[in-house]
Amino acid sequence: MKDFKIYLFIATGLLIFYIVSQYNRPKPVDWSNTVSDADKIPFGTYIIRHQLNDVFPGSKVEAFREPLYNVIADHGIKKATYVIICSSLDLNEVDYAKLTRFAKDGNEVFISAQGFGEQFRKKLKISTEIEYKGHIDSKFLSKSLDTTYSYAFEKDICDQYFYSVDTDKAIILGKNNLGHCNFVKYPMGKGALYLNANPLLFSNYSLLKPQGAKYAANALSYLKRNDTVLWDEYYTQGRAGEDNSMRVFLGHAALKWAFYIAFFSLIVFVFYEMKRRQRIIPIIEPLKNSTLEFVNVVGQVYYEQHNSLNIAQKKIVFFLENLRSKYNLKTNPLDAEFIQRLSQKTGIEYILAQDLVNHMNYIELQQQITDRDLILLNQLIEQFYIKSGEYGRRII
Repeated sequence: MKDFKIYLFIATGLLIFYIVSQYNRPKPVDWSNTVSDADKIPFGTYIIRHQLNDVFPGSKVEAFREPLYNVIADHGIKKATYVIICSSLDLNEVDYAKLTRFAKDGNEVFISAQGFGEQFRKKLKISTEIEYKGHIDSKFLSKSLDTTYSYAFEKDICDQYFYSVDTDKAIILGKNNLGHCNFVKYPMGKGALYLNANPLLFSNYSLLKPQGAKYAANALSYLKRNDTVLWDEYYTQGRAGEDNSMRVFLGHAALKWAFYIAFFSLIVFVFYEMKRRQRIIPIIEPLKNSTLEFVNVVGQVYYEQHNSLNIAQKKIVFFLENLRSKYNLKTNPLDAEFIQRLSQKTGIEYILAQDLVNHMNYIELQQQITDRDLILLNQLIEQFYIKSGEYGRRII
């Protein structure tokens, strides 16, 4: 018992030391690619969301956590610049039609994502790919900007590009140092749609560096200045009101690991408690059916006594009881009228019924019978059961 207390004391001390060290260690950098304006981590977009007023001076910035279709259709917005920065975007056909109609009415739409989904691939013949050839820079092609200046970035935040672009519809605004397009413009009616393949160029990590801040400002300078700037939060955070306690819980690494440890510990505890705690209950063999043994014993007793008359009388009593219960026949007296009723109700031949009844009457008048008389009685009764169809049912 004393040794156990020593081990418990050591384990408690080690646990306390581990908790204190974990609490005081430097917090690791979270490099999650959320591209959310709610996150101040490197790859969040908190900075650009709060600097939009500097990029679009005099414009009113409104944030929405609704699908694109709802934003345009439900809020009566006629003239605006729509900015969407997210990891991936996959609009359905209705959303895409609403987006293009919005642009054709004279509005500007800017979308920066790593993937644009099926509708953009089908309608605009555009899709993205990743560069695997080392360090990637980017530059603009517009004459209003310095086309010789190359923007250098770290952390592979500029490695996406458009590997298929329909140049009949699109105007290429930017390329990487490998000559691949990464920024395009699609004129649509009175407005335009701008697509950028590198959303991390607009992240906190990028904007905290002079190169990144300059690139983001120049990229957004292509957009017209409208009175309203629509900032999307739906494609990074989901619809407003969908936040639940579990989602917040799993959104923090420490809480998430605490949940996992508690959950799996509970599973281990349940499996451990499933073990049997009481003595094994002995198996009690059920009582055997000794009917057959009993019949053999009774038969052996009658065989040793060799009283054929007694056996025959019992078979007759049993047979007559069966006739009374099954066919409702009166079995007294066993005369010609009874023979007639027996034949009619049971469906056996009259001759068989007559032989059976006559033989039973014969036995009842005797003081002693032979084995042959007993065998004949048994044969006649068995013939009755067979002819009446009762033999098969009795076996079943």
